[in-house]
Amino acid sequence: MREYLQFYIDGQWVDPIEMTTTETINPATEAVSGKIALGTKADVDRAVAAAKKAFASWSQTTKEERLALLERIQAEYEKRQSDLGAAITEEMGAPQALAQGFHCALGAGHLGTAIDVLKNFDFEELKGQTMVRYEPVGVCAMITPWNWPVNQIAVKVFPAIAAGCTVVLKPSQEAHFSAQIFTEIMDAAGVPAGVFNLVQGKGSVIGTELSRHPDVDMVSITGSEGAGIEVARNAADTVKRVTQELGGKSALIVLDDEQFAENVGKGVAGMMMNSGQTCSATTRLLVPKARMAEAIEAGKAAIAGVTVGDPNGEFSMGPVVSKAQFNSIQQYIEKGIEEGATLVAGGTGRPEGLDKGWYVKPTLFANATNEMTIAREEIFGPVQVIIGYDDLDDAIRIANDSEYGLAGGVYGADLKTCQNVARRMRTGWVSINDGFDFNCPFGGYKKSGNGREWGEFGFHEYLEIKGMLGFVPAAE
Repeated sequence: MREYLQFYIDGQWVDPIEMTTTETINPATEAVSGKIALGTKADVDRAVAAAKKAFASWSQTTKEERLALLERIQAEYEKRQSDLGAAITEEMGAPQALAQGFHCALGAGHLGTAIDVLKNFDFEELKGQTMVRYEPVGVCAMITPWNWPVNQIAVKVFPAIAAGCTVVLKPSQEAHFSAQIFTEIMDAAGVPAGVFNLVQGKGSVIGTELSRHPDVDMVSITGSEGAGIEVARNAADTVKRVTQELGGKSALIVLDDEQFAENVGKGVAGMMMNSGQTCSATTRLLVPKARMAEAIEAGKAAIAGVTVGDPNGEFSMGPVVSKAQFNSIQQYIEKGIEEGATLVAGGTGRPEGLDKGWYVKPTLFANATNEMTIAREEIFGPVQVIIGYDDLDDAIRIANDSEYGLAGGVYGADLKTCQNVARRMRTGWVSINDGFDFNCPFGGYKKSGNGREWGEFGFHEYLEIKGMLGFVPAAE
């Protein structure tokens, strides 16, 4: 039973100004797993004031001073990775192998990338007579989700601090255990007072107050489309910078070649990772219509290899995060059946033998159309739809026919064809044959948000651009 009843403000663990608590539920057992304090406007004001005060000095630190802090954080992070992984399993149900592995590796990767970017970053660049200077944007509020909790904290906090900004973090209510441990890492590393602050609480309270606070210079949110809109609306009066990484309904185009069956299987199995709770998950699998029957068989075989059960065991898929999420996914599965898609595997209810915990059957539909609800709306669970295409032009048309544009993918033996398909997909991130790179910009088109995270592209999100004209005299 974990209890986290303090916030981290101005370099100290402090009690909330008003002590209000809420219980948290383990999604694998439905049992109470902990208790956290819920913040108020007064706690936000205190944290923002600390960040504003600290910005005056932190923004003037040298590159070497910031690097030294990031390297101390890196050392402390390595010590606590197993603790972070255990917390992620307990709070949102990720299988221990995934939580201890990829979840934690993402946080470490973003930290290492921030260090590398900072080492090689020029904060001043002479262009003719003008000096272009990159300066930290100021106090940054960060609102992060529960599905990849350490990843989303790391990809925001580390580049912001490296750029010279100060931070107030508001993590998801469903993922507060890992956020607390992350904060313990920052404290152990000796982050200067006020440079990093943590306030737990409800999005409707803490997120709203941070978004409209006059002393917050920027808000970075990863979350639902609705949450992103609300943040932007609340931030409008203070004309602060807002970056949003929101929802997705990403397409994976599988080419018609000798690797087809293998690639369909990879696409289905990969989408089920993290119980399908990934904003960039390729939930629409596009295959040639003439090979739909083959795709169904390959998909069915892939689903058979997805084992579901206790995330502390040796299963590949755990529960979804909450009862509300479970119920929402069940409604989408029912809708898919009603709309006439072919149910290849899975369906409604819990998997056999699991009568407690928010476990969802890994579900695959085929013979779907892109007009169906299950092909249009973000389900955020282990549900994938196979849609047939006539030719590559048709596949690209279907892939781009979405309100979202966060991610996508293309699998195929001919690299040149894959490259051409990737160029034509209207989305911010396209993975060719499972390509992965911490320096690749991540972010979306359309309703998937704005701005870019990861690598140097994410670094620039936390910098203002100043032009100093006449910095050098004109040549005679």
